Amino acid sequence: MNAIHLLFIQLNTVKSFNSIKTLFFISLLSISLVACKSAPDQSAAAPPPPVLPVSLVNESAQTTYIDYPAAIQGAVDIDVRPQVSGYLQSVLVNEGAYVTAGQTLFKINDNPYREALNNAKASLHVAEAAILNAQLEVDKLTPLVQNKVVSDFQLKTAKTGYKIAQANAEQARASVAAAQINMGYTNVKATVSGYIGRIPKKQGSLVSPSDQAALTQLSDIHEVHVYFSLAENDFNNFNSNYPGKTPADRISHLPAVELLLSDNSAYPVKGKIDMIDGQFDKNTGAITLRATFKNANSILRSGNTGKIRLGLPHPDAILIPQVATIEMQDKVFVFTVGKGNKVTKMPITVIGKSGSNYLIKDGVKSGDQIVMSGLDRLQEGQVIQPEKASDKAAQLKGS
Repeated sequence: MNAIHLLFIQLNTVKSFNSIKTLFFISLLSISLVACKSAPDQSAAAPPPPVLPVSLVNESAQTTYIDYPAAIQGAVDIDVRPQVSGYLQSVLVNEGAYVTAGQTLFKINDNPYREALNNAKASLHVAEAAILNAQLEVDKLTPLVQNKVVSDFQLKTAKTGYKIAQANAEQARASVAAAQINMGYTNVKATVSGYIGRIPKKQGSLVSPSDQAALTQLSDIHEVHVYFSLAENDFNNFNSNYPGKTPADRISHLPAVELLLSDNSAYPVKGKIDMIDGQFDKNTGAITLRATFKNANSILRSGNTGKIRLGLPHPDAILIPQVATIEMQDKVFVFTVGKGNKVTKMPITVIGKSGSNYLIKDGVKSGDQIVMSGLDRLQEGQVIQPEKASDKAAQLKGS
């Protein structure tokens, strides 16, 4: 009984082992089939390289421009102030009017000064009469001294009195002249031709030379001076880029400059830089330059603002369109096309702009090919299919 039971157990064990072996074989077959289905099709073709436009880099003569904020002043800007005190009797000009040199602008009440002049004239008449009286005394004593009737001392005293009378007369004439000058100052006149500014004081106001505010401002703007400043580095570049050994020599060789108005429109007349300040401003670290512009139509006024545009010529410049560049971490890159049409990300140094182009100092050279668009999809070493601008134009023409 025990032997039969043991045999039965052995038979069952063999069957179980065979079943497990069969299941293991089926599992391996299933895994192999799944793996075969999941494996990529090695025979499928790789995608073609992207077609991107490229362009050759060439050298050309270009001019770059730098704009500097500027302040505009008239050729002559002066404060019109009274030179004598008194009540403002008349205002003979309107605000903003154009006046000529010598024209009377204001009239100050001259009655006190007229009386002072009359008094000075009267004092002069007295002094002149004293001269006559002293002369008579000298004439009377001269023959008496000659005849030894009176002593020589009396004649000398009379001659001294005559000189004193002459001196008093000269002093009186000076007083008359001073009174006449003060009388003339009651007519406040324009010293130059130009435009009148605001007139804060009106008729009847008391005016004085010590007043803080002027009667008005007068601006001669037949030409204007435009002042702008260069930082130390810009000034060093200015000296190295323009010919000339001295500032005066350099100024004489400078090209004409352009003035941009506050609305960025260009003033129709070009100007000339005619002054470089003798020293840097200690507070700003900048040096001031001046350009002069003709202003025949009086378009510009003193107090206007604008920008001076300086042009810098580059005889052998390399230009790259801004659209063909990409910026990363404050650096500018282009993709150059090399052997096998592989692209390389190349850093470039930008030294200026000309329209929508960058002016390049280094990074690429004439004859290099650069990718013009699609830069955001490119990677270092990627292969592309270059499409030149002439090829694309031919395709468009054929279609």
